[in-house]
Amino acid sequence: MTKRDTRGRFQKGASGNPHGRPRQADELRRLLAGSAEKVAKKVLEAAADGDMQAARIVLERLVPAIKPASEPVAFELSGETLTEQAQSVLAAVADGELPPDQGKALIDAIGSLVKVVEQDEIRRRLELLEGTRDAQP
Repeated sequence: MTKRDTRGRFQKGASGNPHGRPRQADELRRLLAGSAEKVAKKVLEAAADGDMQAARIVLERLVPAIKPASEPVAFELSGETLTEQAQSVLAAVADGELPPDQGKALIDAIGSLVKVVEQDEIRRRLELLEGTRDAQP
């Protein structure tokens, strides 16, 4: 068992992995490194011969996945509360004024803002409680 200091960190000279990396992994890496070019050529040949799985492997490595992207849209949130603002985003998506991916991003941002507001409110209430407790004899 490895020894740790009082803060839970490994002591100097004590490893979190005392047995190290398995030797089989090093051997496999060496084998692959030596024949990587041959393997790549075989996969390319198989893909050229119509092997769809080989073609998929080649394409996945050469062509990055296309991520959907939409043009930025000017959008003004309506409503006074965060709930009303989220509803205005959903309405804009439903009316086609706002792309769904941007609507989701806005809803996620509003959700994050809700968490920040909640934390501020908890801190304010805690300070208020501690202030009244300190004032009592």
